Amino acid sequence: MSFLCFMNSTLIISVITVYFLVLILIAKLTAGKGENAAFFLGNRKSPWYIVAFGMIGASLSGITFISIPGSVASYSVEHGLVPTSEFSYMQMVFGYLIGYLVVAYVLLPIYYKMNVTSIYTYLENRFGFWSYKTGAAFFLLSRIIGASIRLLLVASVLQMILFDELKVPFEVTVLISVLLIWLYTNKGGIKTIIWTDTLQTAFMLASVILTIWLIGDSLKVNENGGIAEVISNSGFSRIFYFENWKSANFFWKHFLGGIFITIGMTGLDQDMMQKNLSCKNLKAAQLNMVSFAGVLVLVNLIFLSLGALLYLYYQQTGIGQVALSLGRTDLLFAEIAQSGNLGVAVGILFLLGLIAAAYSSADSALTSLTTSFSVDFLSIQKKTTKEQLKIRKITHVLMSAVLVITVIILRKSSDDAAIWLLIKLAGFTYGPLIGLFFFGILTKRTLKDNLVPIVCVIIPIILGFVWYLANYKIVNWFGAYKFGAELIIYNAIFSFLILFLISSSSKKS
Repeated sequence: MSFLCFMNSTLIISVITVYFLVLILIAKLTAGKGENAAFFLGNRKSPWYIVAFGMIGASLSGITFISIPGSVASYSVEHGLVPTSEFSYMQMVFGYLIGYLVVAYVLLPIYYKMNVTSIYTYLENRFGFWSYKTGAAFFLLSRIIGASIRLLLVASVLQMILFDELKVPFEVTVLISVLLIWLYTNKGGIKTIIWTDTLQTAFMLASVILTIWLIGDSLKVNENGGIAEVISNSGFSRIFYFENWKSANFFWKHFLGGIFITIGMTGLDQDMMQKNLSCKNLKAAQLNMVSFAGVLVLVNLIFLSLGALLYLYYQQTGIGQVALSLGRTDLLFAEIAQSGNLGVAVGILFLLGLIAAAYSSADSALTSLTTSFSVDFLSIQKKTTKEQLKIRKITHVLMSAVLVITVIILRKSSDDAAIWLLIKLAGFTYGPLIGLFFFGILTKRTLKDNLVPIVCVIIPIILGFVWYLANYKIVNWFGAYKFGAELIIYNAIFSFLILFLISSSSKKS
């Protein structure tokens, strides 16, 4: 079941083609000779303000663009439209702010002092070979899953508004999506991405702001006190939840979870740190991180506001029923934008914003996966210049193929709004990374290095099993308690404690 797009396939293909031609042109202008120093770290010459602005798009991705607005409410045949998360996601965003300060003033100084290309070499220097490989492996797993969820979302929308009509299989849609990313990142890597992300962030923010204005105009919000007043009275805008600590929306779960998620998904993530490490020096990187954090709060509030307006628009017009009846709140924006009722401008803005949001995240993910696998597992830095270039290019193709396969596997993995699926999985994959890194930072103890992989694998498996039993009511160990964003905290703390048990106070020889 799908809905028809009022924009014809020729127009959609034209918009996508022009968009990617611009990205490829930028890649040509910025890639230079395609040397590894530029691909991995942009020759450490990236302006901090360009990095900060581009990171907004990379951090938010297509998930923010359509999943966060959709997460404001839920729909069921029995109960109809019901406010659920509302603006509770902002509780987590406030936690992000604290997390970014930890990244800026605890982690970045360590990375710059060590002059790393891969941040996981810190673990090798601190604990040894197996800790290093464990950290890098957890990043690869985390980023492959995260990038695949983001790509799945945009590929699903493109399938719905274009490729279904053309009778193109979903697998081909995914392949085309990843191929387009490969085309403009293959040579320039992070040096190109710094600039393409800036353009894509501008497209994304312009798209959502203009869409809010056009939907607000359609709803005649100015006759009802303005957009802020209408959203405040909508029944979809509650931010703080302090009443029930057992609820998944409870403030401290979101807030503390947000701190840990930022530390894991930004500070311990090669993708996000690779951009920061391309800045000229530590001070510039810290300025980038702090300014980026402040802007991110406002941007997330804008996306949630869009969500409230989308649901108000659905209540008034009934447009969005197909997406909601499928249980896909993250497709609500797509259905409304492509319905034609708001005009062709909203349809084009949605398409541009979606592509910009999705690819600004996916392109840097592909580059960081290539970097991590090349440096951490293939030891590219120990090869000759000619061998390095060959290895990097082969790895870039390999990681592209891995993303395609993973997206296809995840196609029917969850009915959750994608943002909550991503946060859930991040709890299990980034949690052990946080425990391992901060054991090194906060203690002077040494680890039994060969046991580190076992600990970091077993902890999320055990906690995942407990979560599954509780979430699906197979057991009633926790009563009415609902696991939320704090899953990452449990994984980090238990990993830290078990690592302590396999540590000693003796100095590393």
